[in-house]
Amino acid sequence: MKTLSTLLLLLLTLPGLRAAEPPFSATARQTMLARFTQEVAELDGALLATPERVDLYSRRGDRHLFLGRPAQAVADFEKMIALDPAQDAPHWRLGIAYHFAGAWAKSAAQFAKYHAYDARDRENGIWKFLADARLSGVEKARTEMLPYTRFDREPFPTLYEMFAGRKTTDELFAHVAAEKLTGQGAVVFFADYYGGLNELLLGRTESARKLLAQAVTSAWGQSAEGGPAYMWQCARLHFEALPAP
Repeated sequence: MKTLSTLLLLLLTLPGLRAAEPPFSATARQTMLARFTQEVAELDGALLATPERVDLYSRRGDRHLFLGRPAQAVADFEKMIALDPAQDAPHWRLGIAYHFAGAWAKSAAQFAKYHAYDARDRENGIWKFLADARLSGVEKARTEMLPYTRFDREPFPTLYEMFAGRKTTDELFAHVAAEKLTGQGAVVFFADYYGGLNELLLGRTESARKLLAQAVTSAWGQSAEGGPAYMWQCARLHFEALPAP
């Protein structure tokens, strides 16, 4: 029998029931976006002087995306590939830019290409599924999910089961609580973010809003570096794109 403390922990990890956290402040957001805007201007100048620099297009594309300009991000990322075709297969960021631009077929194709390049990336399969679901509906997209033989990173095994329709969003958070993963910032961030996207895909906008807000307010997400930092920016963009409550 579960103890009272275990049951309370479970309740607190279900969507919308976690204790409130301080929001990502408007001042911090404005400062961040001003920095990205300044960096784009600097990269514009650098590319005028050296228009064949793949790394400059890469950096500018990221900043365009973070500023909510997915079409410009797509243009920069596609220019990278035109200059260096070896950039194509591993370019998961282009798949994400296509996603935010609403180019679902191109997004799905880019993630399928990336899967052929790196068949161990679990997030890749989720993003392809999200694009396929927009193209042909959730049920058909579930039949076309990328196959994986190795799951070694929480909470992705359960996330994949959730998107496949074999677990609910509530069961995802029950798993996180049962495995005592609630103290792990990365696990909670990805559960909130992808749990929120699942709710959004299923038309449950308000529960999606709560989960995406929790992802955006994640202290771990805000301090992450590399790919995780990229995903925090994506969570912020998804949250900011929601219709007003």
